[in-house]
Amino acid sequence: NFWKAFFKPQRIQTGGSDEAIKQSLEALLARHLEAEPEVGSVAFVGAGPGDPDLLTLKARRYIHEAEVIIYDRLVGKGVLELARREAKFIDVGKKGFGAQVTQDKINEHLVREAQAGWKVVRLKGGDPSVFGRLDEELAALAEAGIDSTVVPGITSAAAGAASLKQSLTRRDRNSSITFMTAHDAKGYAEHDWRQLVRSGQALAIYMGRKSATFLQGRLLMAGADSDLVITCVENISRPEERRFTSTLSEFAQRLDDDAWSGPLIIFVGIGNEQSAKAASTPALQEISHGTY
Repeated sequence: NFWKAFFKPQRIQTGGSDEAIKQSLEALLARHLEAEPEVGSVAFVGAGPGDPDLLTLKARRYIHEAEVIIYDRLVGKGVLELARREAKFIDVGKKGFGAQVTQDKINEHLVREAQAGWKVVRLKGGDPSVFGRLDEELAALAEAGIDSTVVPGITSAAAGAASLKQSLTRRDRNSSITFMTAHDAKGYAEHDWRQLVRSGQALAIYMGRKSATFLQGRLLMAGADSDLVITCVENISRPEERRFTSTLSEFAQRLDDDAWSGPLIIFVGIGNEQSAKAASTPALQEISHGTY
């Protein structure tokens, strides 16, 4: 584009004289003014769970070349720092049960910036195709005739399992895993709970911190064992990452603490069972040996 050509070493290209450099820049400006305006493009880039070292090489390249970056709340600060300083940043972060930028407004940003001729990167936490409303944004661009591409990223469930040194699937524990969200546009998300608690199944629940009590009640009513291991991981892959392992009967109380405010994954049926039992022991001892 114009600015890339402008910042090329003109002295080398023109032979070095000031007059030649001036004429070269004037010709460059004239070509730019006469050229038909170009339509830009949009790349949907998976920013991963937060650690910039977990970005793919392709994601890093798109971020570095972006002229406009439209990013979510869950995108890590270290990822944004990889962009060029002169890039335009647009924050469209959403927060469950809180104030947020509407999807229509996000679509408007994407179309407007691309139609202005910019290289736009739509940065989404984790992987763009996992609970990222990717289809809606792709449809808005297609309707406007704007080219787009999708660059996958590491989803939080995969990064969380790696942090726990646990497999998402294990043949003697679970032969399948369901990625699910705890709430949707209407509020708490309903699912086929009896199907979800069947033997050989595990769950990775996104956006579940404020839905913990609801999730606990639905799973117990569907027949899940109250001692089922639950592992919660917050701020996955970031310096402030923390986690705890508990049981289905007790994990919701831990999450009621407002200190748990970062992005969180709730694993159902994945975790250290011994740690889950140990976590419930103090409460049992308090009941048995407390004063009356």
